[in-house]
Amino acid sequence: MEKPIWIQWLVDTGERLQTADGKTVEVWEFRHTDDQEALSMWATHFRNHYCSDRQIDTLRGRRSRKDYLDTVKFPSATTKLGPSIRAGDFGEILVADYLQWILGYWVPKMRWSSKFSRDSSPQGCDVIGFRFYAPGNTSPGDLLTIFEAKTCFSSSSSRRNRLQDAVNDSAKDHIRIDESLNYLKQRLIDQGDQNDAGKVERFQNPVDVPYQELYGAAALFTDDYFHVDVVSETDTHSHPDRDNLILLVIRGEDMMRLAHELYRRAADEA
Repeated sequence: MEKPIWIQWLVDTGERLQTADGKTVEVWEFRHTDDQEALSMWATHFRNHYCSDRQIDTLRGRRSRKDYLDTVKFPSATTKLGPSIRAGDFGEILVADYLQWILGYWVPKMRWSSKFSRDSSPQGCDVIGFRFYAPGNTSPGDLLTIFEAKTCFSSSSSRRNRLQDAVNDSAKDHIRIDESLNYLKQRLIDQGDQNDAGKVERFQNPVDVPYQELYGAAALFTDDYFHVDVVSETDTHSHPDRDNLILLVIRGEDMMRLAHELYRRAADEA
């Protein structure tokens, strides 16, 4: 399947940074444009992470679709916590798309539809991707990848090392992966998708049915708040799987404005 247009905006710059302990950081750029067709397609894709278009009319009751999304499902644009949650969700979903469309993983995307409170972050691993060495068969070469994503889209965190924050959170993923896999499997079973539930189950017993594990830490920046010197201070020594850790930076112009516009369009065009 061809990459969606908006993923084609995500470009490897070829720039590589070095952390304080000698790890390599890939630097990508999100070169978004005002292509209206692409933005509408992206908004539809984005909206469906929170609420399937097949279900929205059942869920919204007497509200309009826009009102339901703006007041119940999407993080708020105006509350104290809402904008930062918007930024965080936006970053996680973009990293999930990176895993799916750039790296070729199967990525179940259920995290954002299950929130109890819209202005909160779900528990568990941020993004989980699965890759099968030989589809339909179990192999020690099957790969489970877990990414943590952090954003820096506002001045309040402009000098904070968000890549270090992602590394620190990633260091906890080996502890919470069991619960996150159980959650994914349970959601798939609830949806009647036994086949995909079986794909997740394949990774629930690494002792008897071994596979490969890879971890990732991603930091997303608005260009104005991307500081090479800060990112280069990152240290991964405390990460229990630092030898299997990918470090990624995604930078782009006016990323918070872009996130707000995407949420607006996703609601308006529902």
